[in-house]
Amino acid sequence: MEFIALDYTTLRVIWWLLLGILLVGWAVMDGFDLGVGTLLPFVARTDDERRLVINTVGPVWEGNQVWLVLGGGAIFAAWPPLYAVSFSGFYLAVFLMLFGLILRPVAFKYRSKMPGKRWRQNWDRALFVGGLLPALIAGVAVGNVLVGVPFHFDDSMRIFYTGTLIGLLNPFALVAGLVSVAMVVSHGAAMLVLKTDGPVAERSARYGSVAALASFVLFAAAGAWVAFGLPGYQITSQVVTDGPTNPLLKTVELGSVAGGWLRNYSSMPATVVFPLIGLLGALASAVLLRARRGGLAFLASGASIAGIILTVGFAIFPFLLPSSSQPISSLTVWDSSSSHLTLWIMLLATAIFLPIIIAYTSWVYRVMKGKTTAEEMGDNPNAY
Repeated sequence: MEFIALDYTTLRVIWWLLLGILLVGWAVMDGFDLGVGTLLPFVARTDDERRLVINTVGPVWEGNQVWLVLGGGAIFAAWPPLYAVSFSGFYLAVFLMLFGLILRPVAFKYRSKMPGKRWRQNWDRALFVGGLLPALIAGVAVGNVLVGVPFHFDDSMRIFYTGTLIGLLNPFALVAGLVSVAMVVSHGAAMLVLKTDGPVAERSARYGSVAALASFVLFAAAGAWVAFGLPGYQITSQVVTDGPTNPLLKTVELGSVAGGWLRNYSSMPATVVFPLIGLLGALASAVLLRARRGGLAFLASGASIAGIILTVGFAIFPFLLPSSSQPISSLTVWDSSSSHLTLWIMLLATAIFLPIIIAYTSWVYRVMKGKTTAEEMGDNPNAY
């Protein structure tokens, strides 16, 4: 249509970038909530300390989950085949992730409804599971994207997923899951150092620096595995960037040698900056946490999370979800999007509403700035 100024190829690339931005936004904004929940049993030893930890994220965790909703909505609207394959093929894994995400708000709301010690301890365990499980499953999912997922389409474009939940827990995916857990734990620790004082901040700095170093080591190990153990996938037919949404119109092969996912870093050398940010951000976070510089550590761990996620995105481009059982069915940026008009209308809506969300979120954090203290909780009837 003439009024659509951007061509189909450009819109597809823009929405690929926007999907990456939304996923980074969720990992950074909701990541520290998950990290704080995972750290709760380790950094807080009394009920007052546990309440202090919970109240550092209590006012903001709901708003942070907006980024997850936006990411899921973007996949549904901009990449329908990706949504269909991933949410059906990863059904049990997604269910476990949602179980953790649902368990967390219930624990926030019910923990302080009764004074009993066992009651509160059980909800504290729920907060731990609600932090650890989504972070682990999200990392495992990313690991499987790099390995390839067993699915295929038939001639009528019906989806067939031939994998199992146990199959998703392969060694590389578990390493990716540990990377995810380590990076959100260090991020959560930085938030606790920023928002609390005393023993909680001291323990958070100690555990967080260890998690940041673990993130560095595990990410480096996963990178070495990708370079020397995973062949990657490649399109072997002519690449049509503005063609119809039909994955079966191309041909794809599994690489014959390891390191296939590193091709983009050879053809686009500037993208090497992302793994460097992932590694250096983790190291900087570890050092800054040791120095009790919570704000700077938070920025460093956030940069590391962004670098790690963007490393994967640029490594597999233009693939969105490779198929290990029938490579031709692999979903790519060029054959898995919504229509030209749909992408354009969504882009206009995003241009209007995303800045509003960012502005509102910035305002909330400005209002909530400062340390969380026991005195503040005592005076606030809305404290958890």
